[in-house]
Amino acid sequence: MGMSVTISVASERDAEQIFRLQYLCFQSEAALYGNYRIDPLVQTLDSVREEVARDCVFVARLGEEVVGFVRGTIHEDGAASIGKLCVHPRLQGHGIGARLLRAAESALAEQRGATRFRLHTGHRSEGNLRLYRRVGYEAVGTSKGDDGVPMIVLEKAAPAGTYAATA
Repeated sequence: MGMSVTISVASERDAEQIFRLQYLCFQSEAALYGNYRIDPLVQTLDSVREEVARDCVFVARLGEEVVGFVRGTIHEDGAASIGKLCVHPRLQGHGIGARLLRAAESALAEQRGATRFRLHTGHRSEGNLRLYRRVGYEAVGTSKGDDGVPMIVLEKAAPAGTYAATA
C-alpha cells in the first residue's frame, strides 16, 4: 500500500528538487527568527548544483520525490561539517532526519576520513536541538551566522574504527 523512504547519494538530477525542498523547509526557521534572508532561502540553484557535485550529499526519497536531504564537507583538520538537514514538513517526526544524519556521518568517516562531526543550528530551533542531542551531539559553543542569527555549535566524535585507510 505505502512506499518506504529510501536514503541514497544525491545526483545532479536531484539538485532542483533539493533547491525547492530547501526553500520550503527553511520557511519555518526564517519565521522563527524573523529573518527571510537566511542562507537556505537565498541560495541559488546553481550553488545547490555545485554543492551536490562537490560535497557529500544524501537524499531521502519517497518514490521519485526527494523528501529530505543533508550535506557534509570535510575540513583539513579532520572535522566534517554537516548542514542544511531538511525533511519535508509532512514527513517530519518519522526518523528520516536521523537516518540522513547517519548516512552522512558514515560516508564522511569511512570515505573521507572524518574524525568528528560538527553542525550549527539556530539557538531557538528546539526541534533541531532535540534531534541532534538524541543522536549524540553536544553543544560546544556559539557563533553568529552570516545572516546574523545566533547559532549553537554542536559536535560529536566519529566512532572509532570507521576512519578510511589512506594509501
